[in-house]
Amino acid sequence: MRWICLGIVALTWTASVSGEEPASPWKAGVAAQVITPKKNVWLAGYAKRNTVSAGKVQDLFAKALALEDQDGKRVVILTLDLIGITRAMREDVARQAEQKWGLSRDRLLVNASHTHCSPLVRGRPSVMFELTEQQWADVDEYLAALPALLVQVIGKSLKDLAPAQLSYTHARAGFAMNRRLPTSKGYQNSPYPDGPVDHDVPVLRVEDPKGKLRALLFGYACHNTTLQFEYLCGDYAGYAQEYLEADHPGVTALFMAGCGGDQNPFPRSTLARAKQHGRALANAVEAALLPRPRPVSGPLKVAFEETTLQFMPLSRDTLVQMGMSKTIYEVRRSKLLLAELEKNGQLRSRHAYPIQVLQFGKDLTLVALAGETVVDFSLRLKKEIAGNPLWVAGYCNDVFGYVPSVRVQKEGGYEPVGSTQYSILPGPLAQSTEERIISKVTELVQRVRKR
Repeated sequence: MRWICLGIVALTWTASVSGEEPASPWKAGVAAQVITPKKNVWLAGYAKRNTVSAGKVQDLFAKALALEDQDGKRVVILTLDLIGITRAMREDVARQAEQKWGLSRDRLLVNASHTHCSPLVRGRPSVMFELTEQQWADVDEYLAALPALLVQVIGKSLKDLAPAQLSYTHARAGFAMNRRLPTSKGYQNSPYPDGPVDHDVPVLRVEDPKGKLRALLFGYACHNTTLQFEYLCGDYAGYAQEYLEADHPGVTALFMAGCGGDQNPFPRSTLARAKQHGRALANAVEAALLPRPRPVSGPLKVAFEETTLQFMPLSRDTLVQMGMSKTIYEVRRSKLLLAELEKNGQLRSRHAYPIQVLQFGKDLTLVALAGETVVDFSLRLKKEIAGNPLWVAGYCNDVFGYVPSVRVQKEGGYEPVGSTQYSILPGPLAQSTEERIISKVTELVQRVRKR
């Protein structure tokens, strides 16, 4: 035994003096691709828009972080400076990535920053906007070219795979505020400092075996809605990434939106404030880098499944009455849903809701939820799922509309009810929504932790 120990010491000493690096359990690759439209196109997010974009103040990016554990299991996290990602586009990109790069569908996580200064990602028909044929043609042209760019950046990240070490850390940022203000007339979309928030800023740190920083994946639970103008911009999330990359040359910063469906950045409305919030979030990431990080080991385990969400029923009489509204959005919605009812004999009653879980050894669990989940989901999951750190992201894989909790549904207001006037979904969602999602997340987390 004494000679075995001496041999191990000698081998370790030989590696250190010869400059050889210790074996790394991870490989990581990063890539970035500009996805800014080449033409001025109609921007998403605000129903009051009445014209195409007036140019850009900041490029929009798609960024990919590829990770491979020591068993060769891979995952790619794709972040987008876009309002969202449709299920159809996500599946198209996943299919092409599997064909070209051998990356299975369950191992692609797509997250949108939800910047409201980005192009429409849903084509015709639209309840929120009425565009000319040329304006629709420009949107269609952009959306037709986008999947190839996303597949390309995924491939670049996989080709960039090299030995790496991962670690987890976190800090806090305070500019997000609950926006559901209780009043005598119901819940209004206004600052509510006493409402629930999640100010956590989770950070996945990617370094080479010598400790040189290569990438930072970070998150925050807040609507990306500081800006309300007609220029292309990543908003606070875009500036946070820009500042981190400027302060760490050669590093790729990737933002992953959290459960910010009922959270807004305050104060709002000016470019200076977007930059201010971006700097605040970048500073939080910098603060997270100061303490000794928690090493993240493998193996990498993935679960990807759907649960079924139900809609509250809408009758034909309700739709007809909706069509007589003074609100143009309800009139358009009524027309589209009545056409669906006429064609199919019924409205959709369910929505297939994707949930994805990434498990990093025993050190980190990342939960990816679809839609605009309100903050209650991250707060509840972090409370109920014990063990290693839990990172909960929203706006993943299928951004189809708001996903309210039971509390928010009972209170009413914009997220569970008011927002549906802009959608062709036969909503609102049923009150079983929260329990169905929490139950499926818990099941998947237990599964990947037991393997």
